[in-house]
Amino acid sequence: MGNRIQEGPLSLETLVQETEGVDDGALVVFSGNVRAVDGGVEVAALDYDVHRPMAEQVIRRIEDEIVKLDGVLSCRIVHRIGYVPAGESSVYIVVRGRHRPEAFEAAREGIERVKREVPIWKEDVHPDGSRRPRSSGSGTPLV
Repeated sequence: MGNRIQEGPLSLETLVQETEGVDDGALVVFSGNVRAVDGGVEVAALDYDVHRPMAEQVIRRIEDEIVKLDGVLSCRIVHRIGYVPAGESSVYIVVRGRHRPEAFEAAREGIERVKREVPIWKEDVHPDGSRRPRSSGSGTPLV
């Protein structure tokens, strides 16, 4: 299995293949996408920065803990770093479970925990090239 923190476009197909199993009754995919307008302000991209070793460790811990939930068979999380244009995915959460309720709940827990716990920071990049720091994960805004 690959890195949880990646540069460049993410491969959903790879994550779906990595989580395949014969007991899966449900496959839930969450994709966090960069919006072109946020809070009424145009955004050309988000630029993500990360404490890579810590982020990898935290994401793997989140995956391990989610798989221990009742009915969850597998969980993979990847987050993109660097410049991510509007319309592209910055994070995928892929969960397979025995039934849909457990898989949906696990995917929701996965993204909420990524936002709260993983040391990833982001800046809005506006069409004119100006930037605005925003916090993401457990970090503080870039300055």
